[in-house]
Amino acid sequence: MYGILDSSNSEPEGPRIDDLRQEVDRIDNEILSLLASRNSVARRIADNKSLTRTPFRDDSREQKVILERLAAAKDHSLNPDLVSRLWEQIMADSLRVQFEHAQQAESGTNSEVTIAIQGVDGSNSHRAALSLTPTVEKRSWVSCDRFSEVVAAVKEGRADLGVLPIENTTSGAIAEVYDQLLDTKLTIVGEVKVKVVHCLLGVPGSQLADLKTIHGHPQAVAQCAEFLSELKNVEVVYTTDTAKSAQRIAEINNPTVAAIAGQQAADLFGLDVIEDEINTRTSNQTRFVAVSLTPVPVAENVPAKTSVVLTVSNDAGALAKVLDVFAKASIPLVKLESRPLLEDPWQELFYLDLEGNRADPHVASALAAVKTHTSYLRILGTYPSTDLRPHRVETPSAPLQVREIAVDRKPSPASSARLAERSEQGRDTIVDVRGVAFGGDQLVMIAGPCSVESEDQVMSTARVVKESGANVLRGGCFKPRTSPYSFQGLGWEGVELLAEAGRIYDLPVVTEVGAPEHVERMADMVDVLQIGARNMQNFALLSEVGLVNKPVLLKRGLSASIDELLQAAEYILAGGNQRVILCERGIRTFETAARNTLDVTAVPVLQRRSHLPVIVDPSHAAGDRDLVHPLAMAAVGAGAHGLMVEVHPDPDQALSDGPQSLTHDGLARLMSRLAA
Repeated sequence: MYGILDSSNSEPEGPRIDDLRQEVDRIDNEILSLLASRNSVARRIADNKSLTRTPFRDDSREQKVILERLAAAKDHSLNPDLVSRLWEQIMADSLRVQFEHAQQAESGTNSEVTIAIQGVDGSNSHRAALSLTPTVEKRSWVSCDRFSEVVAAVKEGRADLGVLPIENTTSGAIAEVYDQLLDTKLTIVGEVKVKVVHCLLGVPGSQLADLKTIHGHPQAVAQCAEFLSELKNVEVVYTTDTAKSAQRIAEINNPTVAAIAGQQAADLFGLDVIEDEINTRTSNQTRFVAVSLTPVPVAENVPAKTSVVLTVSNDAGALAKVLDVFAKASIPLVKLESRPLLEDPWQELFYLDLEGNRADPHVASALAAVKTHTSYLRILGTYPSTDLRPHRVETPSAPLQVREIAVDRKPSPASSARLAERSEQGRDTIVDVRGVAFGGDQLVMIAGPCSVESEDQVMSTARVVKESGANVLRGGCFKPRTSPYSFQGLGWEGVELLAEAGRIYDLPVVTEVGAPEHVERMADMVDVLQIGARNMQNFALLSEVGLVNKPVLLKRGLSASIDELLQAAEYILAGGNQRVILCERGIRTFETAARNTLDVTAVPVLQRRSHLPVIVDPSHAAGDRDLVHPLAMAAVGAGAHGLMVEVHPDPDQALSDGPQSLTHDGLARLMSRLAA
């Protein structure tokens, strides 16, 4: 009578909850099937866009779709915010499918790929690698402890791809990875952003109050600094990887020991989440890049980024000139990062990410124009980027001033040395080598033995070079000799002795590099790489030294014309290395009175035609130490920016080129004569 339900009644009429849930499951499966059908259409759209060269992203179309779906949401009484967010995700995934399909058609499909990562399964690098290779059927893994090991695995061919974290929204750029990219010839072929959610993990039963030790990668620890600062009497132990820290505490199996890692690592190693999302910032993301030995072509209509590293002089406005080129070309820059050069902490490297494909003639022309304002420029890679909006530039309002460097124009033989020509630079290039300026007002003197023969020989000569007032120490370590029976040099032992002498007597060091495979190691040990006369047209070697950020001293070949010397320099300049020093060392003529004929005319001719500094080597021109002094004075009179002479403590006992080597006293007399 009081309206209380009779408990004896049977269950309410209508479908049971299990039946309703089955209906929801059926609808969900239909939604999944429709999404798969939508992606199938997206691939066909990608094929059409590739054929018609249509940009993949269309802002107006996306906006129109969202508005139409919002209007339809009202008819179905759906939450407009839900519909808006849902369709943004659907369209973003559709673009991803189109990009991947277009790239697959452009570069082919790999059924099996070996990937090097820093860490193990469950790490953020592992997650990034999976995202970067969605169409790969089979993956093999090379697990590394350090970033340098990832790079080495790719360089040595043990991995097809390396995946490296390059920056984080909380802790910023990862300097070690930038340095690794600069020191290798690897190219960036892809990028992905991974949301990082750090958790505090422990063995089952662990409690926050009982913890005494927490294991974590330094980056993860930095990103959770606020949470960790609130813990008392807890020691932080650094590890090489987030997932490895989880693996380690699973092995320790101690409830007082925890690790900072992600949920995936907890599932993988059977750990409990003690605290979830301990990041200082909830919007914590890490950008990962994939690197390879060879570039992967990016379809023209796929939005792409190009990463560049460059150096500029310390002149006022030098960097502004670089940025102005991109501004005038309407090429957006999405990142600008500076890093000090390891060997010269007062010289900055700049890393730039720009929107555009290096294969696009408009972007290529802008990069060519930028080279005239840099001392070193290297393209680290062009790769697809799904987070860019299209900025398709038609015809700029004002023509881009690239002064005949545009890649879409075929150079004529008469003007093929474009970057080396004075008309391209408009000013003299000053090549700074640890404070020694080639091309400036002061005469630079390079002196040292033809060949490094022993520690005593190179140390005593370095002391004399320093005391005489000369600026740079030279010495041959790998000697390309006409006869296979002549002394070939001490090799890497000689390089180490020469570099040590330079350190002891505070002298920059120059030595000859003769093989492309030696360039990277040599560049780590000396200050200037010399290309000898016999290698002036070794184009593989010229291209290789063009990739490193070290000054190059380029000698004129025995029978080379001035045009050929400038074209050889062009190989280096075109590679991105703008710090080239030209050296006249005598050419082969019918005259036999001297070893070679010193072409003094080459000095003013080169200075008229090129902006690069010009020095003279009178020792190789003369072949006779008695002729070195007068030829050196002639070179200075012709306007040479510097001289390079050979010096030996006992020339008569020298293992190479003794007749043309000055004695220690002879160098002192030459320096006094030049000073007078």
